[in-house]
Parts: sequence; structure tokens; C-alpha cells
Amino acid sequence: MPRQPTCRDRVLLAVNHQVADRIPIDFWASPGCMRKLQAELGVSHEALLDAYDVDLRYIAGPEYVGPPLVGERPGEIVDIWGVPRIVVEVVVSGGFERYAEVIRSPLADAITVDDVLGYGHWPSPDWFDYSAIEQQCDAVLQANRAVAFMGDRLSRVAQLKPAMYLRGDEQFLVDMALRPDLAHAIISKIRAFYLGYLQRILEAARGKIDLVVSGDDFGTQRGLLVSTRMWDEYLRGGFAAYIGLAKTYGAKTMHHTCGSVAALLPRLIECGLDVLQSLQPEAQGMDIAELKSQFGSQIAFQGGVSIQRTLPFGTPDEIRAEVRNLAQIAGRGGGYIFGTAHSIQADTPVRNVQELMRAYHEFGRY
Repeated sequence: MPRQPTCRDRVLLAVNHQVADRIPIDFWASPGCMRKLQAELGVSHEALLDAYDVDLRYIAGPEYVGPPLVGERPGEIVDIWGVPRIVVEVVVSGGFERYAEVIRSPLADAITVDDVLGYGHWPSPDWFDYSAIEQQCDAVLQANRAVAFMGDRLSRVAQLKPAMYLRGDEQFLVDMALRPDLAHAIISKIRAFYLGYLQRILEAARGKIDLVVSGDDFGTQRGLLVSTRMWDEYLRGGFAAYIGLAKTYGAKTMHHTCGSVAALLPRLIECGLDVLQSLQPEAQGMDIAELKSQFGSQIAFQGGVSIQRTLPFGTPDEIRAEVRNLAQIAGRGGGYIFGTAHSIQADTPVRNVQELMRAYHEFGRY
């Protein structure tokens, strides 16, 4: 009698465009959503994942041990890039979310490349303690789950987002068009940090990370945030380097980007990306049937359940219908992991989260 696939088996088979007994399940939820789930259901995050047999687990990664991240003014915090932020609390139906919003961009007034290179808060891979990573991986592997590393929102492997934090969203986009010297200097410093940081993580894991997850938003809901030409000039090299480094250590790769990015998919595939996350159903050109038909043999997908409409406002029947559609289309022949378009937010009713998880198991069987 054949062995029952483990959670880890399901994930690795799906990424390799094969099928197991069911479509593997991933689970992304905001801290506000998790507070709400724990309060109403009386279970911890880990217990919730176990209860619904979620197949992936995200390790915490390295511990920050660098210079104190203290703002200049009361209430300010500073991220690893030296960008001052303030915590904003947003009250939603049945809960609340906290966001660390940028107050000012420290490189906004940079004029020359020397201003960029001389910036005093470029982070170092030495600011982190990597000693616990293998133990984190072992705990996941002992439970037969797939090991994923993603980091938190401000330390996730990226290029464009930290550049926009440092320089300002609009100003960095202007730089890419009018000041390529500044744009390249900023991106090169970001890339150098992340290559060193990721290599240290992978070395510490000793080949036990199954999936490296990077995150950089390349699209709006109507189209690309930057043109394909600019993506090639500024971002392709680093994107390919991150993927190549992960694969050197035997890890598969998944990239999170919001928005309409279908026009970039051939490039992401050429760079060696294994899994695209997310499939944001509201975004233009991100129809799952079209993406699966055109690219499904070359790249796997994760996501697709709407966190803008279906989960917060939908009925149980609407949630079930969306999951059934994803299973029938995206899950066909493997190459798909169940998941939401982004982290489930605190405005989502608990009953809808429960319905989602039940639907994954009901409709995900092969």
C-alpha cells in the first residue's frame, strides 16, 4: 500500500507540477486577524494551522541584534534601513490592525551618488544572529511540514520596496526615469545587503529550507508599477541573483507581488521563479484560467482567494464557489497551492475563515 503523502510531500510535488492526494494549503493572516481568531476560537496560531492541516510553516529566521532601532522623536520607531515610522492603529469591524507607516524618507534629499553611498544606516548582514535557524527548520521537518522562509514585512528579500521607503515612492520612480545613477546606487546597496543576508540564512539552515519567499510589489491593480524595460534595467539582475542563490542551496522560490503582473510573468519565469504569489483576482489581467493556460506548465501559483471582497463580505456559498473554481482550474495537474491573495485582514468574520479552510479540504482532493 503506497505511503500517505506528508504535508511536505504535497508542497514539493505541487511546486514540481505534480499531484498528491490533495492541493496543499498555505495560510497568510495579519496580526489583527490572528488576534481575532485566537480571541473567538481560543486557539493559538500554531494550533489553528494544525487543526486545518496547513502544509507550510514559516520559520522566524534570524534574530536582529544590531544597533538599537530607536527614533529621534517620541513614538517613532526605525526599521533596519533607518527609515523612521510611526505605528498607526486602524479599527475595523470586530478588530483592529496596526501598521508601521513611513514618516519621512531619509534619502529624499540625496543629490549625488556619494550622498547615497555615504548614507549612515545601510544595514549589514552582521546585524543578525543566525544560530537558531537550523533548529527552527528541524522543528518544522519533524512535523513533516514544508519549511518556508519569508521574514517579516520590513526584512523580506526585495529591491523596489526598500528603495521607495528610503527615497520616497514617487521620487524613486522619477529617479528610475531621470536619475539612473541614483537609482542604480540605491538598488545596488539594497541588493548587496540581501544577498549577504540570504546567504547567511541558507548556510545556517544547512539545506533544510524548502521554499524561500521574496516579496516586492511590481504591480498596481491596473497594470505594472514600472515598465518591463525599467524592470529589466533595475530589478531583473537582483531578482535573478536572489533566485539563483536560493537554488544553490537546494531551495525552491516563491515571490509575492500584489497587482497586475501578467506582463512580467515571462521574465519571472526566465529568472527561474518556481511559484508566483499572489493571484489577486481584482487586478487587471490576472484571470486564473488565462494564467494557468498560458503559463501553468512553466510556473506554479499560490493564492487567488479574494481578501478584498469574498472573504470579508462574501457568504459561505460565495467562499465555497471561489475555492471550487480555483481547485478546478489552478489545481488541475498540480502547480498550485491554496492561499489568499494576501494576508487575511481583521475585517474578515471568523466564520468566513473557518468556511475557507473547510472548503480547501472539501474541494482540494484529487
